Amino acid sequence: MQLQKIETKIYEVRGHKVMLDFDLAELYETETKYLKRAVRKNIRRFPLDFMYELSKVEWDTLRCNFSTSNKRGGTRYMPFAFTEQGVSMLSSILNSDKAIDVNILKMRTFVLMRQYAFTHSDITKKLNELETKFNKKFIDVYEAIDYLLTKDKQETEKKQRKRIGFKNASTKN
Repeated sequence: MQLQKIETKIYEVRGHKVMLDFDLAELYETETKYLKRAVRKNIRRFPLDFMYELSKVEWDTLRCNFSTSNKRGGTRYMPFAFTEQGVSMLSSILNSDKAIDVNILKMRTFVLMRQYAFTHSDITKKLNELETKFNKKFIDVYEAIDYLLTKDKQETEKKQRKRIGFKNASTKN
């Protein structure tokens, strides 16, 4: 199985990167009902930050995002969403060679995605630093231009104003 294939099966729900039960069942080459049965038998291993059941609204939203149609009238039960920790825990209850191989591949995918996100945040930070640096320089340029414009305006106003006071006879021709 390729990393790209697994990467397409990772969704964001409730602010977490998750994989859904039917995608995991496909990866483990088992039926979803058997995977769910194993999870229910070991439910204490899956606190809410490891696994949770999607709400109807969340499921409908996800289905719209990846364009699936209702098969045989739709699902009776909402899918389970497994976080990275939940996926790891799942491999401990599905103890087969396929489960081990798939889990290694999934963990590599999660690590690559985390590295990508870290790199992205690093680039964003650098862009913000550059923007701040250039904004400071542009502020200096704008202040200099503003000073020159005001200086010219003041000199022009000084020349155009009506003079009052004594007139010097020697300057008059």
